[in-house]
Amino acid sequence: MQNVNIWSEEFGAATDEPILLIMGSMSQGVLWPDEFVGLLTAGGRRVIRYDHRDTGMSDTVDFAAHPYTWDDIKDDVYRVMDAHGLDSAHLVCHSAGGLLGQFVAVERPERVRSLTVIGSSPLGGGEGQVIMRALLGQPQPEGSLPVPLPEFVAFYQALIASPPPQDRRAAIEGMIAEQRLLHGTGLPFDEDAARRLQERIYDRARDLSATVNHRLAAGAKPDFEPVGVLHQVKAPTLVIEGTHEVAKPGHGALIAEQVPGARLMMVEGLGHTLPPEVHEELATAVLAHTAPRDR
Repeated sequence: MQNVNIWSEEFGAATDEPILLIMGSMSQGVLWPDEFVGLLTAGGRRVIRYDHRDTGMSDTVDFAAHPYTWDDIKDDVYRVMDAHGLDSAHLVCHSAGGLLGQFVAVERPERVRSLTVIGSSPLGGGEGQVIMRALLGQPQPEGSLPVPLPEFVAFYQALIASPPPQDRRAAIEGMIAEQRLLHGTGLPFDEDAARRLQERIYDRARDLSATVNHRLAAGAKPDFEPVGVLHQVKAPTLVIEGTHEVAKPGHGALIAEQVPGARLMMVEGLGHTLPPEVHEELATAVLAHTAPRDR
């Protein structure tokens, strides 16, 4: 399905090195913090962030009538680049956005100036199946990716068993609880800031419940991720993982092992969110990694 309007915004000068920020599954582009974006633009980058289909201000889809797969979500990356007149860009990706970025780097290497993945899993590693087996209490096959931390599993098991929130207040409280879990225990959690963020996410969403379509898309094509292809990545690659990652602990090292020349950067205290305490460290690393180079 191609007739989906994708919301995006850009910052910085049109002549600066372009960075496309790709957020994770079921997540709006504004989860890339304004402060982090500001540090990148102050460092001389043209920064673009966008809402995936079925999130935020992008179009929502009647999945029953117009089903789609993660291939379509991946192709939206190209559509955003095209809409902003970019033949190529630096891709900076978080969580499942890292799977999209890795896939694009393999499929269309000429469009990727560099690749940065934060809190992500290796393409083709079956991350979704690992998490689902963990939530169902099923054993993991030998050689599977490292499992999420026990507190992650317990939280989502309880969430799945709970009725959906009945109003805005209950929904936002649940979203704050989820952010607290993903934040991890390595850095202080600012509940007031979390509330402001989740209120923004709730209020700007066309239909917050539409994010479940990303799960349906994963089920529509479970083999979305090609296996054994990361050696084909030609883009300079920076892999970032927090020391308090709760969802995908140890996955960053596996990406760095498989991508030729990739560099692994561990960030002290970082969980699976992007809190203010790490903005400067992350921005400094991304600015260095996206500095103009001969292509």
